[in-house]
Amino acid sequence: MWRIALAQINTEVGNFEGNLKKILDFVEKAKDYQADIVIFPEMAITGYPPEDLLLRADFIKENLKSMENLVSKIKDIVAIVGFIDKRGDLYNSAAVILNGEIVAVYHKNYLPNYGVFDEQRYFSEGEDIIILNFGDSLRMGITICEDIWLPAGPSFVESVFGYAHLISVLNASPFHKGKSHLRYNLLSTRAFENLSYIAYCNLIGGQDELVFDGNSMIFNPNGEIIAKAKAFEEDIIFADIDTDEVFRARLHDIRHRIEREKLKRSFDFQSKLKVIKVNLKPKDKTVEIPKVKIEWLNEAEEVYKALILGVRDYTRKNGFQKVVIGISGGIDSALTSVIAVDALGKENVIGLIMPSRFTSKESLEDAWQLVKNLGIKAYEISIEEVFKAYLNTLEKYFGGRGWDTTEENIQARIRGNFLMAFSNKFGWLVLTTGNKSEMAVGYSTLYGDLAGGFAVLKDVPKTLVYKLAEWRNKQSFVIPERILKKPPSAELKKDQKDEDTLPPYSILDPILHLYVEEDASPDEIISLGYPEEYVAKTINMIDRSEYKRRQAPPGIKITPRAFGKDRRYPITNKFRRNSKNEQG
Repeated sequence: MWRIALAQINTEVGNFEGNLKKILDFVEKAKDYQADIVIFPEMAITGYPPEDLLLRADFIKENLKSMENLVSKIKDIVAIVGFIDKRGDLYNSAAVILNGEIVAVYHKNYLPNYGVFDEQRYFSEGEDIIILNFGDSLRMGITICEDIWLPAGPSFVESVFGYAHLISVLNASPFHKGKSHLRYNLLSTRAFENLSYIAYCNLIGGQDELVFDGNSMIFNPNGEIIAKAKAFEEDIIFADIDTDEVFRARLHDIRHRIEREKLKRSFDFQSKLKVIKVNLKPKDKTVEIPKVKIEWLNEAEEVYKALILGVRDYTRKNGFQKVVIGISGGIDSALTSVIAVDALGKENVIGLIMPSRFTSKESLEDAWQLVKNLGIKAYEISIEEVFKAYLNTLEKYFGGRGWDTTEENIQARIRGNFLMAFSNKFGWLVLTTGNKSEMAVGYSTLYGDLAGGFAVLKDVPKTLVYKLAEWRNKQSFVIPERILKKPPSAELKKDQKDEDTLPPYSILDPILHLYVEEDASPDEIISLGYPEEYVAKTINMIDRSEYKRRQAPPGIKITPRAFGKDRRYPITNKFRRNSKNEQG
């Protein structure tokens, strides 16, 4: 019986020393439970994604040096570790390490180049497909992330032609809501198709705009999940592999035999498939592996935990201890503040309450009630005197023109200046509070509420903001009830409501989803029953706000298609419908 361990670790890009130490710590944990093989995530040595650091020769050299250091310390266990291999060109690779030597290296065959992925910019595709032969008592294939997503990819060759009992998959698969179930369905299908075990080890942690959720899994040849790691936490899981089960399954299911004979003539598997002998026998098992309940998070909980991890890792990995947030008494700043406290602790979150002549008594009360509920430190600084100074200074230049968004934006920019002043003076990170709905339609102010270091809710639509707030309040009541019920408002002029300018969020958010995430045309959206007036207005605002989004701080990817790397639209762009060339 062979025992497999999946070490789901939180790496840090470029932290070679820290990543190496973590890998070695988890190797020892695997040994404690008498694992024979321990699998780590994709590019565990370097952290993922290193992006254009991969264009630096010194970065590649340090990666190889760290791998040499790791190899010298691996004894009595096979460790499969992701790194960057340099063989003329660069390859996204997995090293198979045993007793102080690399016994095999697999190069990723399929390089994703869509969404947030840009691997063809850096790597060459691997050509060989590898089988590790542990004396025929275990035959193991290796794949990396994208390789497993293709039905006729390396896992198919490894199982059908290489007779693999087990397919290991090293991954750095970023989170978006619902993705864990997509992976589950995919891996269950692959295990059943290939009649093999699949051990899928995924990265966890936050890296700039990406969050990696872990959820590593092991499946048996029937496509049944037999072990699962935690979501959004470092973890190690184990499974005992019965290779006889694979053999029995293939005796009773002749699909492999049929496919093998059919493809022999058309597929040059012999030149691609490399069988490498590994001199290791399974350990005697005297220690039982931990029994772990397989659990799944609901949508609100998984999104909330992704936001917590994203905030914690962005803050800590960039050297910040404390964050500062502008608290208005509205839903967005309330949810951002609660997430920050859950991520960093109440002692590391500071609120600035910055009322103006338009701030309602209720909003001020709600802001202070939130501060009290969270137990954080906060300061109240009125913007009124500074606002008057702006108006008085500019009056003679504006020639008696009436009130418009100019005066509204000045208020937002004063608040942004106050937040950045505290950031500069005390070294605190400013967390901005705008959501995806506002970011999409430009309902935000450059150098005002867009000013800051990290946008927590940047990819969270307004309707989801309310769902998350309601879910969090069920765990423990922190957000005042009135914040959840009152109509959203920027409070930059008298009796202002968001719906004075925007379609209702219940209509805006579905239009936003269809246009941004599904690339639906205006006519297609209208055909689904959405009012033409709202569709035209929403799309016009989305199209002409690209210049603002380019200047927004980074934020956590939550939906399948976030603004930024996922959706790259030109600012100078005439392919628009009902748009105006105005910037404000």
